[in-house]
Amino acid sequence: MAESFTISNTANLQKYLKLDQKGCVMAEYVWIDGSNGVRSKSKTLKKKPSSVDELPEWNFDGSSTGQAPGDNSDVYLRPVAMYPDPFRLGDNVLVMCETWMSDGKPNAYNFRHDAAKLMAAHEKHEFWFGLEQEYTMLDYDGWIYGWPKNGFPAPQGPYYCGVGTGKVFCRDIVESHYKACLYAGIEISGTNAEVMPGQWEYQVGPCTGISMGDQLWMSRFILHRVAEEFGVKVTFAPKPIPGDWNGAGLHTNVSTAEMRAEGGMKAIEAAMEKLSKRQKEHMEVYGEGNLARMTGAHETASYDKFTWGIANRGASVRVNRQCAEEGKGYFEDRRPASNGDPYQITGIIVETLCGSVDGSDVHQKVMDAKPVEVDMVIPISKP
Repeated sequence: MAESFTISNTANLQKYLKLDQKGCVMAEYVWIDGSNGVRSKSKTLKKKPSSVDELPEWNFDGSSTGQAPGDNSDVYLRPVAMYPDPFRLGDNVLVMCETWMSDGKPNAYNFRHDAAKLMAAHEKHEFWFGLEQEYTMLDYDGWIYGWPKNGFPAPQGPYYCGVGTGKVFCRDIVESHYKACLYAGIEISGTNAEVMPGQWEYQVGPCTGISMGDQLWMSRFILHRVAEEFGVKVTFAPKPIPGDWNGAGLHTNVSTAEMRAEGGMKAIEAAMEKLSKRQKEHMEVYGEGNLARMTGAHETASYDKFTWGIANRGASVRVNRQCAEEGKGYFEDRRPASNGDPYQITGIIVETLCGSVDGSDVHQKVMDAKPVEVDMVIPISKP
């Protein structure tokens, strides 16, 4: 029997959202926990902050998020980016934070810190990133939303960019998330229904440097918050169900000033050579459970072999045909899983293409920080 639950009563909420806040501002501090998920808590500010630098440092109980032991549980939140709040409106804000320990060192799960150093050190290359976030929606029982309770939908084919009942599910959530991201100032550039029914994708970018990770993480937070109001769960599991169904990725588009310049194809080819030499390291950073997705089928490459090609969606890295014809542009790394950390992904790409700084090693830091748990919700049996 399904567990009873209550969907947020947004109609009743409206009258409270209109109440005067007496000059105060509500700031929702958002951070990444020890299981590659998002957490948040609210803080009242006495006035509207004009920049992220005016936001105070805060803290939380790291022993409850898998980020610190119980005998030294204080973890500090340092604001790094600020966005208008699409839920509370007005002057209220969403705040993206880094996590730090009391000894002045980054928390073990603070992957933004090293990525930001790499971005700053190689700023002259003007890295642009665009991430394609795929995700799957589940009902309260953990079954893929819209799928028959006692069976499976028709095979893949009519669902990708589909329109109409029986072809797409939860478009109301997708539209709500899209508008909420635009309101928040997230550089969301589009959205579409994906190949597997119940699965969607949205794109963020192009963004420069570390702002890519900030915006992608905040867009994930917004997605979870929107879905919460509809009583729907969101999973970023890269293979949410076994069988002849597409997995979910976080395709990563990368461009530098050299790649965008005339003759930039040479820079792209040089990047392919460097990427080919660190296949193992990249795959260990590109998300948990990715082996189940990267089988060489369903528009994926092999997990353990690097390949690249023009307009080839079965390669590790794809170069757009138009870019190849123009001789400049960008490349698409198709290997990252949908649950990959954008800080880790963009960080290791910059490190591989341009070199490490101050002894930074994105791969080693990821290996040292053993996840408490991962977003691997796999509804393999019908409820």
